Amino acid sequence: MPSFTKIRRAAVAVVASLAVLGGTAAAVAAPEVASASTTSHHKHHATRAEKQAVGMAKDYLKHMPFSKKGLIEQLQYEGFTHSQAVYGVNHVKVNWNTQATKMAKSYLKYMHFSRSGLIQQLEYEGFTHSQAVYGVNHAGL
Repeated sequence: MPSFTKIRRAAVAVVASLAVLGGTAAAVAAPEVASASTTSHHKHHATRAEKQAVGMAKDYLKHMPFSKKGLIEQLQYEGFTHSQAVYGVNHVKVNWNTQATKMAKSYLKYMHFSRSGLIQQLEYEGFTHSQAVYGVNHAGL
């Protein structure tokens, strides 16, 4: 099973550069991304870094699909602490099953996979087994 970590990191860097410059990139499809509301009675006042992590998570999700784990790792790669990355990812509204479907379709657009191989690839990308199966099912494989 091929590993696409280097290619994905390069694509992510291009998307980040375009977002900073105000450009556009061909996206698989923009997910439903919005701030999550706080249900706790004790309102946490987000730090500037946490707000930046939320913004960067939204930026990435506009341009490419991610698993929750993969997005946290990407934010950490960008220099956020683990807790800031987790905060950022937890404060965007996103359907991880939809993200798995988008990633599965993206892989199938450029490569050939068996059903089990694509499920394994999505799990490697950080999706849970159930999310990976959902994604592969909805990608038509």
